[in-house]
Amino acid sequence: MKNFSDLRYFCEYIVNKYGSPSNASEEEKAQEFRKIYLRDLPLDIRTLRAIASACGIYVNGVDSKKLPQNIRGYHDVFEDKRNIYYKKGDTKSGIENTVLHEFREMIEPVFAELCTDYSPLRTNAVHLAANKFATAVLLPTDEFRNKVYETGFDVIALSKLYSKSCSQVLLRMGEVLQGSVFLYSALYEQGPEVDNWILNYWTGSANNDDPEANVYGADGLFPRKGRTVLPGSLVDMVIKAKKPHLVRRITILDSKEDEGLVAIASPLVIAGSLVKVALIVVLSHSIGLLQPQIERLNPVEVEGFHKHL
Repeated sequence: MKNFSDLRYFCEYIVNKYGSPSNASEEEKAQEFRKIYLRDLPLDIRTLRAIASACGIYVNGVDSKKLPQNIRGYHDVFEDKRNIYYKKGDTKSGIENTVLHEFREMIEPVFAELCTDYSPLRTNAVHLAANKFATAVLLPTDEFRNKVYETGFDVIALSKLYSKSCSQVLLRMGEVLQGSVFLYSALYEQGPEVDNWILNYWTGSANNDDPEANVYGADGLFPRKGRTVLPGSLVDMVIKAKKPHLVRRITILDSKEDEGLVAIASPLVIAGSLVKVALIVVLSHSIGLLQPQIERLNPVEVEGFHKHL
């Protein structure tokens, strides 16, 4: 393969190397994309435009009024003309994500053309694959994992460091830590009504090397998407005080042998207004993982909780 100046060549490269697109994970496809196109280039909008142009794709901004509220971009293909459209006025991070997301969606039918044994992903599946691909390109596994540990699992600090949304950082954290450490993390945002805060994103990971270093049978303890903030919870305390809070021991069992959990919740405050609250929970003996964040934020300490966050 000598030339990657067309979208088809990248797809051929994946098929030739892995045998089938289904044999390459989205992580691996993203790694190949970075290796072939990014190299030592900075990952920014200008670079992504140049890569798209080299692949015969035109990137265009669209007036946000012409797009549904929940749509950040789309693409179209007509004969040999390929276009990616992003919402004008979107954040830098949002535009980068849109370009990469649409790129991944555009290569799916090309995979099907090149590999007759390949069953192309359906609409929902290709959308999820595109999300994973875009995030993996923007937040490469090894580098991002190292930064997670360096910041003490600080979602807000990582968001600022990478100029990426808190939700994207949080979800990526669960992916790169999967199998290595027990983790539960959630992102709360204000709902449509005043003082109505809702959990909009959550992620988690387990420790595959030490099955005992996980929490089982306590699913009700960990809130899921759509859950409102409960009075007296750690997140509720953060919302009221606009300050980070730490609880060093959350017991789950009634026995004294219960090692418990440790949790830290930190606020994102912009121009004096509370915008988001990020919650991180690990096993008590893993509190050292959070230490860089604890030392940096100097959170208000809560004595302890039992069977709730």
